[in-house]
Amino acid sequence: MGHGGDVIQELTTDHREVEEIFAQMEALPMGNSRRKYLADQATIELVRHSVAEEMHLYPAVRHYVRDGDAIADREVQDHAEAEQTMKDLEGLGADDPRFDELVGRLMREIREHVTDEEQNLFPLLREATKPEELEQLGEKVRSAKKTAPTRPHPAAPDKPPLNKLLAPGAGLVDRIRDAVTGRGRTR
Repeated sequence: MGHGGDVIQELTTDHREVEEIFAQMEALPMGNSRRKYLADQATIELVRHSVAEEMHLYPAVRHYVRDGDAIADREVQDHAEAEQTMKDLEGLGADDPRFDELVGRLMREIREHVTDEEQNLFPLLREATKPEELEQLGEKVRSAKKTAPTRPHPAAPDKPPLNKLLAPGAGLVDRIRDAVTGRGRTR
C-alpha cells in the first residue's frame, strides 16, 4: 500500500510506516544509538500525520459523523498525550535511562490510537461520507503533511483555524532546524 487514494488509505499507509519504524526499534538492543535515529524518524512522521489529521480529518469527522465532536475531541486528546511523550523524548539519547521508558510509552499510545482509528473512526467516516469527499480529504492531508511541523509542539493550537494558520510556519522552522542539525537524514 503506497501513498495516495482517499484519506483513509493515506492515513492507514502512514500507520503502517510508523509501525515498521517501531518494529525496527524493537529489533535493536536497548542503548543502541540507531534507536535514537529511529525515534526521531517516528516523531517526524507522527507529528506530520497528527497535524494533517487535526487540520482536515477531525473537522470532517465533526461535520459528517454522528457524535463527531466527542470522537474528534478524544482523538485530539490522544494526539496531545503522544505529542507530550515525543517532546519528553526529544532531547534524550538512546543511552539515557528514560529513553526506553518513553519509547515504550509512545509505542503503546500510538498503537492504541491507531487501533481506535482503524476499527472505529475510519469505518464511521467511510459510512457517513461520499467517496469523492474522502478523495478530496486525502489530497488535503497529503498537502498538509508537506508543510507540517516535524517536531512536537505541545502548546500549539490543535483546532482550526489557528492550527491551519500556524502549522506551516512552524513546519518551515522545523525543517530548517532539521537541515542544520542533520536530524532525520538517512543513516
